[in-house]
Amino acid sequence: MAQDLTRTYELDGVTVPALRGVTLEVPTGGYVALLGPSGSGKSTLMHLLGGLDRPTSGTLRIGGRDVADLDAGQLAKLRNETIGFVFQAFHLLARTTAVDNVALPLVYRGVRTGERRRRAAAMLGRVGLGHRLDHRPNQLSGGEQQRVAIARALVTEPVVLLADEPTGNLDQATGRAVLDLLEEINAERSVALVMVTHDREVAARARRQIEMRDGVVVNDSEAS
Repeated sequence: MAQDLTRTYELDGVTVPALRGVTLEVPTGGYVALLGPSGSGKSTLMHLLGGLDRPTSGTLRIGGRDVADLDAGQLAKLRNETIGFVFQAFHLLARTTAVDNVALPLVYRGVRTGERRRRAAAMLGRVGLGHRLDHRPNQLSGGEQQRVAIARALVTEPVVLLADEPTGNLDQATGRAVLDLLEEINAERSVALVMVTHDREVAARARRQIEMRDGVVVNDSEAS
């Protein structure tokens, strides 16, 4: 839950407002698209919702906890326990197999090697890559790499999945397949899905569209 969030940055002595009083709530199992042009504040809002940054003012609760009450270690633990991230650029470790890329978040939970690899393999199977466990990123297509990234985001069983332009580096057909997968996960697991996009066609698939301009919400609508 975000209440009247602001975020400003200091650049060469100039205060730049990235968010100017944003309020929203994402319910369990929600499917939200954050839409807007470059510089609208949507990625800044995504970083705040994911606990990757803190607001300048306002109230932000993640998993029911006010981030203002958490130190850096507690916030990192909360991220690991409740939030999964999917990025446009995949961010996979180049020299690491698919199964070990997916298992990585479980290292920080202290899960033993055999168990984390078992869970990672099961999640890769869920996203259709059970036959690619030992392949490295350079041996995978763009769509397969994004599926590995999705599996990595889901292996911790998060309550919220944040996807920042998840189809941005993919061709149209592969992008549709990735969106189909994210929507299946949203429906089957009741994982809240929040997706940043500048593509209105992609945003139209969400059940709720939040449009941003100049750091404020200018439209918040439910799909008919």
